[in-house]
Amino acid sequence: MHTNPDLREIRDLLSRARTVAVVGLSDRPYRTSHAIAGSLQRFGFEIFPVNPNLHGPVLGEEPYESVQDIPRPVDVVDVFRRSEKVMPVAEDAVAAGAKVLWMQSGVINEEAAAYASEHGLTVVMDRCIKVDYASLVGIG
Repeated sequence: MHTNPDLREIRDLLSRARTVAVVGLSDRPYRTSHAIAGSLQRFGFEIFPVNPNLHGPVLGEEPYESVQDIPRPVDVVDVFRRSEKVMPVAEDAVAAGAKVLWMQSGVINEEAAAYASEHGLTVVMDRCIKVDYASLVGIG
């Protein structure tokens, strides 16, 4: 069973991270993924929308179909997908060389967590990246 890193490790990884692929980002401003991605931008992260259903910029950024399509290395893959849909995202994150697989609050997939961990990614599951950044690192 997966155990998240302790709060010090989470703070350190969020302090070091600069790029976040937001998988499942919606172009609808009232959706949680949109609000959190906007907050990440305000915190200073460069975000990359990952959603094959997007056809134009979201929060000023061009979308990608997969994490592997992003032309730069990504530190964190932040997942806004149903728990049962996370395994392909974990495989994509591993193939893209990401450092962290982050499953948002309510997103729990033990198989995906184990796969990502076995391939060297730090895995954070069932936590909100916005809340953790604000409380552990601060807005600056």
